[in-house]
Amino acid sequence: MQSANFLWWIPGLPLLGSIVAGILHFVELRARKRSPGDRTYGATAAWCAVAAVGAAFVLGLIGFGALLEVGETGTLTSASWRWIDTGGFDVNVGMVLDRLSSVMVLVVTGVGFLIHVYAVGYMKGDPGYAKFFAYLNLFVAMMLLLVLSDSLPGLFVGWEGVGLCSYLLIGFWYEKGFPAEAAQKAFVVNRIGDACFLLGMFVLAGLFGSLDIATIDAGVRGVLADPERQGQLALAALLLFGGACGKSAQIPLFVWLPDAMAGPTPVSALIHAATMVTAGVYMVVRMNPLFAACPNVLYFIGTIGALTALVAGSTALVQRDLKKVLAYSTISQLGFMFLALGCGAWATAIFHLVTHAFFKALLFLGAGSVIHGMHEEQDMHRMGGLRKHMPRTFITFVAGAAALSGLPLLSGFFSKDEILAHAFADGGPYLLLWGVGIATAAMTAYYSWRMVALTFFGQERFDVATVEPHESPAVMTVPLMVLAVLAVVGGALGLPAVFHVQNLLGDWLAPVLAEGNELLFGAAPPHMSPATEWVLLGLGAALALAFAHKGFHDYRDGTAADARFASERPAAARFLGGAWGVDKAYATWIVQPVKLLAFLIAVVIDQFAIDGLVNGAGAGARRLGMRVRRLADGSIATYGLWMGSVTALLAFLWMWMGVR
Repeated sequence: MQSANFLWWIPGLPLLGSIVAGILHFVELRARKRSPGDRTYGATAAWCAVAAVGAAFVLGLIGFGALLEVGETGTLTSASWRWIDTGGFDVNVGMVLDRLSSVMVLVVTGVGFLIHVYAVGYMKGDPGYAKFFAYLNLFVAMMLLLVLSDSLPGLFVGWEGVGLCSYLLIGFWYEKGFPAEAAQKAFVVNRIGDACFLLGMFVLAGLFGSLDIATIDAGVRGVLADPERQGQLALAALLLFGGACGKSAQIPLFVWLPDAMAGPTPVSALIHAATMVTAGVYMVVRMNPLFAACPNVLYFIGTIGALTALVAGSTALVQRDLKKVLAYSTISQLGFMFLALGCGAWATAIFHLVTHAFFKALLFLGAGSVIHGMHEEQDMHRMGGLRKHMPRTFITFVAGAAALSGLPLLSGFFSKDEILAHAFADGGPYLLLWGVGIATAAMTAYYSWRMVALTFFGQERFDVATVEPHESPAVMTVPLMVLAVLAVVGGALGLPAVFHVQNLLGDWLAPVLAEGNELLFGAAPPHMSPATEWVLLGLGAALALAFAHKGFHDYRDGTAADARFASERPAAARFLGGAWGVDKAYATWIVQPVKLLAFLIAVVIDQFAIDGLVNGAGAGARRLGMRVRRLADGSIATYGLWMGSVTALLAFLWMWMGVR
């Protein structure tokens, strides 16, 4: 363990960049009052934000180099400060860089830097240019805090921070209406998962008397020795996974992610590729001894992951919106990562997280380049033939689609195959999950090349008189080229054993994952023969090639296949288009009853019952007062009449009482 206080600067620099960009935004607002066309401060804010993330990436490389020198089990730690001190329970906040967090830091800052550069061109001319980069830098800062924190409360601050930033960025164009609704949906759904995360922390605090991650990981064996506390350990793991379902969009909390496409495209790339949605995967891997001690919970995680991959992958088959296809694809690929976690393949989940960051960031930014060149058109049915108008975007987008679909020797092929191989090797009930994964991988290849064919091939289906497609500027296409290279060669980080080369990422992460592997597998982890591995590799390659070919040729000439499917199987088309009716079920059974209950409380109980009673009492007193007021009209005749009437009444009562 080596002291390294520069770790605070890794999230600190993007945070500082966010503050500077925010100040420049307000300065620009004042400058525009004098000169409405002034955009100087916005450009300065954008490049300050880019520089901040770039500097954080450099610090991440320095930390990575330092880890190479301190040995396999060495870590870099910063000075910590006491946050909560209750006497018997303390929470300290510090930064720790080990082999796992170093990978995440490089992915977040490296891919985040490319997205920031791309956003300089994509968001140019937007009235909120500086504000956008303030939010984007804050997003990166919170994600870095999440992956570097040495305690669950510190991790949770970053966890909530990325949730807040997602709300701000998804709803960035709130004046359009729908983005604001999408931001609210993301915020509410994530709060459900966050509540589970908090409850899980409470259970862990009771079990271990600490929320320090290293203390919890080291104390799992001691808890396992006490049968009475094993149930609490499983409960804590389930609750933490509930939090991961919200952040990483797993069933049943995945419904916010497709609507998050309402935000600007760089936001979609940052959320879906390198930051927020990977937080749940990272958290499970970081707490791998806890989850390894609960095999039943792990199988549940794998089942949820496989089902999520299947539901989202099948839904992507029928989407027309280019970004919606990629959104459901992200959910599906996250499902693959959780399938890997359910198999105890921690390093494999991180491997797919890394390769997914490369090719999915590329695809989202490529989609943004298409949308930019098509004057904000997102419907693939209104595209076609764009490869001759956007050659650089076309080539890089095809590289991303090839990696996503798992074509042989590309990054997605190796990472996805390794997940399926682990599920197959675990055998037993995991074979069913392997079958679901195989089917979903075939769907992935099909919809990836359907997307390429509808967008770049066939006849031009847009109005050539009003739309003039054009290539994006270099500030947008250069990041695409860098990501395309990474998407193609990224598989070299985790080549399978049958290739007889070093598994770079797996070996790098092995010391961090050793405790979890020993708790789960003991001395005999699942193993396959080389022949079986080659067969599975061949099967994966054949499926990817076959379904990629079919998806491309079904749609290269236009949208006829979609029209035919909708007319021949309308029920299936509606079912898949509506994501298996999950969102509709929420609207029917949760949203509408809650709205009805709110109406009953607000109108029937509050306005009619409570307000009606109070207002009725006031109105009655007023009417009574008005009637009494008429008695004092200043007329001597009226006063005499009332005095005589009262005198007669008293006389009558006196006589009546006297007679009795």
